Amino acid sequence: MDKIFYYSDGKFICFLILSCILSLSCHAQEPDLWVRYEGKEGPGKGKHIVLISGDDEYRSEEGLPMLGKILAERYVFDCTVLFAIDPETQAITPNYPHNIPGLEQLENADLMILLMRFRELPDQQMAHFDTYIRSGKPIIGLRTSTHAFNYSENKSSPFAKYSWQHKGGDWENGFGLQVLGETWVSHHGHHGKEGTRVLIDGVDQINDHPILRGVQDIWGPTDVYTIKNLPESANVLAYGQSTRGMSADAELIWEKSIMPVAWTLNYTGENGNISKVFNTTMGASVDLESEDLRKMIINASFWCLDMGELVEENMNVDYVGDYHPTMFGFDKFQRGLKPSDLK
Repeated sequence: MDKIFYYSDGKFICFLILSCILSLSCHAQEPDLWVRYEGKEGPGKGKHIVLISGDDEYRSEEGLPMLGKILAERYVFDCTVLFAIDPETQAITPNYPHNIPGLEQLENADLMILLMRFRELPDQQMAHFDTYIRSGKPIIGLRTSTHAFNYSENKSSPFAKYSWQHKGGDWENGFGLQVLGETWVSHHGHHGKEGTRVLIDGVDQINDHPILRGVQDIWGPTDVYTIKNLPESANVLAYGQSTRGMSADAELIWEKSIMPVAWTLNYTGENGNISKVFNTTMGASVDLESEDLRKMIINASFWCLDMGELVEENMNVDYVGDYHPTMFGFDKFQRGLKPSDLK
C-alpha cells in the first residue's frame, strides 16, 4: 500500500479505475455456475424455488432445468438450478461428487427440489444445505435423493450424518430415511429391463389431494424401488407396479408386489421446525416425458408452498422449448455442457 502514495492524484485515480475495469472484466469472463429462470406475473410471483441436480445416472442435469422452465414460464416462480460442476473445467460433470456451487441460493429459497445421488460435498457447501433442512421450509425429493449423500472419505465432517449408511444417533441411514422417509434399499424391479406403472385407479382420493389432482396416467422406464422403512406417519399417494418391459404398453408383472412410489410426510428438524415433504422414487429425465408425472411434481410444488388451492385439473405442464432427454445410464452425460448453455 505504501507505493500507492507515490502516485499523483490523477495517476492514482486512473490506477483505481483501471483496477476496477480489470476486476469487472475478469468477473464477466467467469462462466455462470448455475442458471436462473425468472417469472414475471402470475401465481408464483415472489416465490423462489431452488432445484439441485447432482446424480451420475438419471440425468437430473437435463430434467431439472426443464421443470424449472415450466415453473418459471407457466407459473411465474423464480427458479435457480444448481449442478455438479468440475472445478477445473467449470462444466456440468454429474460424476464429480464433490462440488455443487450456488448452494447459498438456499438462503432465500421458499422450496427446494432435488435429485441427487451419493454426493460428498465440502463442509462450506453442506452448511447451506443443512441450514435449509433446519429451517422448516418444504422439500421435494426425486428418485435417488433417498441416497443423496455418501460420506466415504470425510467421515469426520459434521455433515457425515447425512450419508445414506450413517449409523448411530438420531440420524440412522442419513438424510434419505430421516427427512424423505426412506434410504436406498434395492431395485425391486429389474433395472434396465422393467419400467414402472403408477397405479392411479383405486388410490384413495376422497380428500382430493392437490398433488394428485388431474393425475391419471403415469408410466416411466425406470424400475420400481424397494421401500420398506416408511414411517407410519407417511401418507402414500400412489403405488407402482413393475412392467414386463420398458414401454408404456408393457404388461404389468402381478407376481411382484406393489411398492409406494409417491408420498408426503412432515419432517421435524432438530430445532423443532416442521417441513412439508413430498418424495417420489421416479424423476429420471426420461420419466419426466410423462405429462402426468410432471403434473404431479408441479402440483406438489404448489402444495409444498401452501398454494394447493390453486392446483387445477388441467395444469399446463407443456415443455418450454424443446426437450429430448438422454436415456439413463452412467457416464452418458453431455460432455462440455455449461450452465450458461442452458439459458
